[in-house]
Amino acid sequence: MPAKLFVKKLSDAASLPKRGSELAAGWDLAASQPVVVPARGKAIVPTDLAMATPGDCYARIAPRSGLAVKKFVDVGAGVVDADYRGAVGVVLFNHGDADFEVSPGDRVAQLILEKVHLDAEVEEVAELPATTRGAGGFGSTGVAGDAPAAKVRAISPPVPPPADLLAKFEALQASHEALLARVAALEAAK
Repeated sequence: MPAKLFVKKLSDAASLPKRGSELAAGWDLAASQPVVVPARGKAIVPTDLAMATPGDCYARIAPRSGLAVKKFVDVGAGVVDADYRGAVGVVLFNHGDADFEVSPGDRVAQLILEKVHLDAEVEEVAELPATTRGAGGFGSTGVAGDAPAAKVRAISPPVPPPADLLAKFEALQASHEALLARVAALEAAK
């Protein structure tokens, strides 16, 4: 049974989130009121929606690529916790030189459900497990070309592979092949 995202309209101006395509990761969120995001400024765009995510997820409010590329508009502060039940607003940052006008019904962001580890505990340690990368960050792996071949991603703490790893891999491979067949069928139907 698929997980459910429960959504409540708080006004008649609200639009239910909609996926732009069958395999889209997120649902588009639309403005419920007109807003002007000033050049080099920010504003909160109301959606007049409240929601309840599955208990092991939070809703991430993410940018829409077209707005980022064409209008220099980005999304900030995009976490809706599973226990939040208030109105969801979208924080928009306008990095452009012109005001950005939002009309009711305009799709301004996308909502993506992401699983979280709510059962994780914080444990203070004297030392962290070592990795090849170490403390290098903020561009330490470079930009051009391939990432360094020696780069290793460690799992902390190390977890031994499950005994049924081959069976899980084969099931994943079959699922992947079924998904590829579904995508091919969808493309052929266009």
